[in-house]
Amino acid sequence: MHIVRPHRVTHTYTQHLVAGPHRVFPLLCPVREAEWLDGWDPLLVQSHSGVAEPDCVFLTPATPHNAIWYITRHEPESAFVEMLKITPDVTACRLAIKVRAAEDGGSDAIISYSHTSLGSEGDAFLATFTAEYYEKFMREWEGRMNYFLVHGKALVGEGG
Repeated sequence: MHIVRPHRVTHTYTQHLVAGPHRVFPLLCPVREAEWLDGWDPLLVQSHSGVAEPDCVFLTPATPHNAIWYITRHEPESAFVEMLKITPDVTACRLAIKVRAAEDGGSDAIISYSHTSLGSEGDAFLATFTAEYYEKFMREWEGRMNYFLVHGKALVGEGG
C-alpha cells in the first residue's frame, strides 16, 4: 500500500446571477447546461429522469481519458448540488454548488472546485489551476449564464 499526502488545490467563487434560485438551480445539470453553454455536449448521460439527479453519471471529453462525472448530492429544495469528476491518471475533483436568493431578486451561486492530483499530469494541471485562472473561468461562466437568463439563448463564441 502506498499512502501519500494529497496534492490538492481548492478555489471558491461566488457568482451573482440575474434570476432567482428556482430558475438557476435546474440549469446546473449535464443536460440543461447545453441550453446556456455554447459547445457543451456530454458524450453520455445516465439518468432515470433525463436530467440531474442523485447517482446521475455523465462523461465529457478530456485528455488522456474521458472525464467521468458522478452526482453525489442533488437537493433542489436547498438548491445544492455536489458531484465528483474523475479524469483518470490526471485528477479527482469535487465540485459543490450552493445557490441562494440574493436581496435584489437574483441569486448568488457559491461554487467550489477541489482538484486532487493523481500523478504527474495532475501536478501539471494543478500548476495552471491558479486563483487568477479560476476567477476568469467563473466570470465567464457567470456571464454566459446571465446572458441565457436575460436572452433565453446561449451566448455563442467568445464572451461571457
